[in-house]
Amino acid sequence: MVAHSLPKAKNIAMLTKHSKWSSNSMLAQGGVAAVFGEGDHWSSHYSDTMMAGCEHNNEQAVEYLVRRGPDLVDELIRSGMRFDCNEQNEVLLGQEGAHSYRRILHAGGDATGKALVSFLHKQTEHRVDMMEYETVQELIIEDGRCIGVRTQDGKGHISAHYAQHVVLATGGCGSLYPYTSNTDGAIGEGLSLAYRAGAELADLEFIQFHPTLLVKNGRAVGLVSEAVRGEGAILVTGQGERVMRGIHQLGDLAPRDIVSREIYRRMFQGEQIFLMIKNVNDFTNRFPTITDLCRKNGIDLNQHLIPVMPGAHFHMGGIKVNMYGETSIPRLYAVGEAACTGVHGANRLASNSLLEGLVFGELAAERMAEKPDEPIFPDAFSAPFQQVSLSMPSKQDIQELMMSCVGIVRNASSLKAMVHLLGERLAGVEENVWMYERESLKRIHMATAAYLIAKSAFEREESRGSHFRSDFPAALPQWEKKQLIQERMDRKMNV
Repeated sequence: MVAHSLPKAKNIAMLTKHSKWSSNSMLAQGGVAAVFGEGDHWSSHYSDTMMAGCEHNNEQAVEYLVRRGPDLVDELIRSGMRFDCNEQNEVLLGQEGAHSYRRILHAGGDATGKALVSFLHKQTEHRVDMMEYETVQELIIEDGRCIGVRTQDGKGHISAHYAQHVVLATGGCGSLYPYTSNTDGAIGEGLSLAYRAGAELADLEFIQFHPTLLVKNGRAVGLVSEAVRGEGAILVTGQGERVMRGIHQLGDLAPRDIVSREIYRRMFQGEQIFLMIKNVNDFTNRFPTITDLCRKNGIDLNQHLIPVMPGAHFHMGGIKVNMYGETSIPRLYAVGEAACTGVHGANRLASNSLLEGLVFGELAAERMAEKPDEPIFPDAFSAPFQQVSLSMPSKQDIQELMMSCVGIVRNASSLKAMVHLLGERLAGVEENVWMYERESLKRIHMATAAYLIAKSAFEREESRGSHFRSDFPAALPQWEKKQLIQERMDRKMNV
């Protein structure tokens, strides 16, 4: 979206450590939340976002998101982006958890992310120099500003790329956990790169667990979109008992942190949880991606029961930015899940993530276009003759630590132990991380991101949204929070 929004005169290079099609956005089954429906209003979308985020949100960013969103989506539609429509060519709107109205636009049923990413790639491919399988090792900082990145290709060749502006769009950190909806490459590298360069980070403790990942033989094998519950599916135990009855006034469409914790509690007691889809009309045509996923994993949809479990899904925290994507380091930007705009607060509202990427990606491009070019003096650098390896915890070790210490439920003792353990292992890492071979560097980035998240979780001594501490009580009940938010919104609208 940044590339799409930049002036055509700009030279743009895009680097990705895997294929350009490998990203969390490509996997997004949910849609884009925007006010299109009759009776809906941006103020309602604002209130829903604030309530889901437990009022930890940046109010200015939330208001800009929900007010700019519909117009921006409409502009994309006029440019050729196709969302699902009815026979009258009116956009179909879906319902998802914690939304007061049907306001979710989908493309290809449950393949919105793929459709949107494909559309934007097509819009920009003629003017973007796409460099695939090029892994960023570190950011190049000169006189306090970012002037480029150092990378390594698949053959081990190290290069430096210089630019007037550097944008981190490295996605989330879900693959720091053993159960996740994320792509394998989402290991929090952006956090580590920014931290080692001296950039500020924020709200790292807030990691959303999606309640419904498909389970096979005790493993999470893919996502079952919240839109399925929006169309009538319900969570049940193996004995048919409704999981969310009496837990929250929104039932199965309660905010994700609440649903995930209840499923986690039930599973901890030895129960198996299912999504019962009997009441979902035309499931296979409405959700073709999920249907294929179930069939590939031997799930008989004629039984109307899909086995599910919670898994790491979205990082609300990240590299601290303003509304224009600017980090604390001049000329360094962050957008999407890697960034923390504050728009999601302590718990993201469903289908606000693609919207965030669109809205704030556009703003970041506008800010870059305004800035005059500055002279760049490349640093003196020669690649090491032979890269060295470093003993670090394995990916599996880090994942198990994250799930047991920084998972759905946390406590001080386990968080403190993890911070101490990873802190000791990272103490021996050299400042010039490009000296390490590819696998060692990957583990350094993973361990760094895991350490920073655990440290943030240890320091937040409260339970709020997706950050739940068993040694601290939960905050204000949901219905009281909603009442307070609505009262504040009423005052805002009257002014």
